[in-house]
Amino acid sequence: MHDLSVAELALGLRAKHFSSTELTRHSLARINTLDTHYNSFITVDETGALAAAAQADARLANGDTSPLLGIPLAHKDIFCTEGLRTSCGSKMLDNFIPPYDATVTRRLREAGTVLLGKTNMDEFAMGSSNETSFYGAAQNPWNTQRVPGGSSGGSAAAVAARLAPLATGTDTGGSIRQPAAFCGITGLKPTYGRVSRLGMIAYASSLDQGGPMARSAEDCALLLNVMAGFDPLDSTSSERPTEDYSAGLEKPLAGLRIGLPREFFGAGLEANTHTRIRDALALLEQQGATLVDINLPHTELSIPTYYIIAPAEASTNLSRYDGVRYGHRCEAPRDLHDLYTRSRQEGFGDEVKRRILVGTYALSAGYYDAYYRKAQQVRRLIRQDFLDAFTKVDIIAGPTTPGPAFGIGAKTSDPLAMYLEDVYTLAVNLAGLPAMSVPAGHVEGLPVGLQLIGQHFAEARLLNVAHQLQQASDWHLQAPPEANV
Repeated sequence: MHDLSVAELALGLRAKHFSSTELTRHSLARINTLDTHYNSFITVDETGALAAAAQADARLANGDTSPLLGIPLAHKDIFCTEGLRTSCGSKMLDNFIPPYDATVTRRLREAGTVLLGKTNMDEFAMGSSNETSFYGAAQNPWNTQRVPGGSSGGSAAAVAARLAPLATGTDTGGSIRQPAAFCGITGLKPTYGRVSRLGMIAYASSLDQGGPMARSAEDCALLLNVMAGFDPLDSTSSERPTEDYSAGLEKPLAGLRIGLPREFFGAGLEANTHTRIRDALALLEQQGATLVDINLPHTELSIPTYYIIAPAEASTNLSRYDGVRYGHRCEAPRDLHDLYTRSRQEGFGDEVKRRILVGTYALSAGYYDAYYRKAQQVRRLIRQDFLDAFTKVDIIAGPTTPGPAFGIGAKTSDPLAMYLEDVYTLAVNLAGLPAMSVPAGHVEGLPVGLQLIGQHFAEARLLNVAHQLQQASDWHLQAPPEANV
C-alpha cells in the first residue's frame, strides 16, 4: 500500500480493497520499523490515528467520497494540534500541549485525514538541514549520512521513505522546496496568504507560509485543495477565492514561456546538478514550452535582505517565550530577570539565539533605518524584478539548490555556508510568490530538484507544469532502496 499514490489510495478505500484502519496500521508499522533510521517523527500518535481511521471507515461506509477521507498524513511539528504535543523542534516547547487546532490542522481533520504524528524540524524553523532540532537531526532516506534539508526535513524524509503519503510543511525561505529537492519529493510553497497561518507557530510573520509535500504534483494538488482558503481569523489570509487545483493538471504546455534567470545558472551551481536541470527543462521543451533567458538583477541581494528581515521578525515573535505563560521555565529562579534570562538561555538552541541577537540588533535604536528599513526597500526591488520578468514569461524555472544533499555536520560550524544553501529560494518568499520543487533526477545517487516559480496565486499553473513533467519522467516514482521494504 505504501507504493500507491494518494489518488490510488482513495480509489482503494472507496472500492473497499482495504480500510483506512488497515492502511493506518500499515503506516504505523513502517514508522515503528524504519524511522529508527531516519528520526523523521518527533511524536507518533498511534491511539489518535487509529481512532481517526475508525471514524473515516464509518464515513466511507455511509458513502462519503471526500478525496482525502481515510488517507494518513503527517504534520510538521509547527502546526498546533489540540491535545497533542507541538514542540516546534525546540526544548522551549517540549512540554507544550496546544488547547486548539491550527486552521490547517482543523481543515484536514474535517476532511477525514488520519494524523499519524508530528514530524521533525529545525528549531522554530530556523535552519536548512534539520540539524538544529532539539530532538536530533533527521536523516535523508537516500543516504542516512546526508541531511534531509530543512526546516521541513522530517516531513520530506517521511514522505520519501514511504512512511506517510502526505505531509504538511512550512516555507519561510525555502523550507518546503529545499528538503523536497534533497529527498526527491514534490513540495509546494503557495502564495503568501493562500494558506492560513493561524496556529502555525511564527518564525517570520511576513514570510512564513504553509504548504503541501507529497510524492507527486497530483497528490500536492489534492492536499492544497483542503489547506488553501480564506481564514477570517488570520489577518494575513487572502480573501481571493481558491480553485480546484486538480482540475487543470492535464492542460497541454504548448505555448508556455519558461524564464531562465541568468543569475540561477552561474558559478555557484554544481555542474552535475546543472546537467540534471537542463535535462528536465528539455522534457518541458519537448511538450511545447519555450525557454527564455531573463534577468533577476537583485538576486544576489536576497540573502543579506532575508537575513535582516527574518531575524528581525523572529526577535519580535520569540519574545513571548519568557518562562512565564507557557513553554520551558528554569528551575528556582532568583528573581524575574533570572527567570527570563535562564529560561530563554536553556530553552533556545544556538541558531535560534543567533538569529534573535541579529534581529534585535537590526531593530535597535540607531540601526533600524540603516538595516531593517533598507532591507525592506531592497525587498521591494526584488519583488519588482519578478513582476518585470512575468511580463515576458509565464513561469520561471531553475535549480532548487546548488547541489544535492550535503553531509550531516558538514556545514554546522559555518552558518554562512549553511545560509548559502538557500540562494535560489529566498527571493521567492521576499516577493510573496508561489514556487515548488519537482524531482529532476539524481547526482551520484542523491536527488536534485527543479524549482518552478509562478505569478501570485498561480499555484494551479505550477502544478500543471509539474504534473506534465512527471507524466514524461519517472523521477518522482523512484524511492530510496530501504523504502521498498
